[in-house]
Amino acid sequence: MFHSTEDPSSRKTSRRAFLISAAAVGGGLYFTYMSFWSKKTETAEAGTQTHSSSHAQKPAEDVTIVEFTDAGERKDTVRVPRIVKSEAEWRQQLSPNAFDITRHDDTEMAFSGQYWNNHESGIYRCICCDTALFSSDTKFESGTGWPSFWQPIAAENVESIDDTTFGMRRTAVACHRCSAHLGHVFNDGPRPTGLRYCMNSASLRFVKKA
Repeated sequence: MFHSTEDPSSRKTSRRAFLISAAAVGGGLYFTYMSFWSKKTETAEAGTQTHSSSHAQKPAEDVTIVEFTDAGERKDTVRVPRIVKSEAEWRQQLSPNAFDITRHDDTEMAFSGQYWNNHESGIYRCICCDTALFSSDTKFESGTGWPSFWQPIAAENVESIDDTTFGMRRTAVACHRCSAHLGHVFNDGPRPTGLRYCMNSASLRFVKKA
């Protein structure tokens, strides 16, 4: 019979070396795995933050608006600071529904808003910053279930934004002073403008004419 000439201590050394090498490789794979998932998690979180901030934050700068009394009388054209607040500040100021609509471009259900069937005389101000936006003089019954106007109270007080969400091409309307989302404007309104400013009641605050 043949007898091994390998020294037992040599076998122990080789085995120890093998275990150390295996542990090193395993540790390297674990480190690589954890690094991969760490980066993947960071990327996913960054993507969620970007997605959740759908309402673009505009810089604090001066803007031009026209001031109106609660009776609807036009006053001065003024330069005022654009109102910029944090998400937390807007949440504290607004109702959940108004926050979702004005700060994240949501839309209230048709025939559910406070003003779609309002026929009283007065003006409609921005729920976020109180800028005058529309007058009851230009409000009309559109049959859509949303308060509709054929023009704003002053062109300077609103701004138009190209909206391509949901695979459609529309024109969104926002308050010029605080960038609150108000609704959309369409080309199927009555004379003299032919426009229909289809607004969300939750974006507005109605002030009844005394």
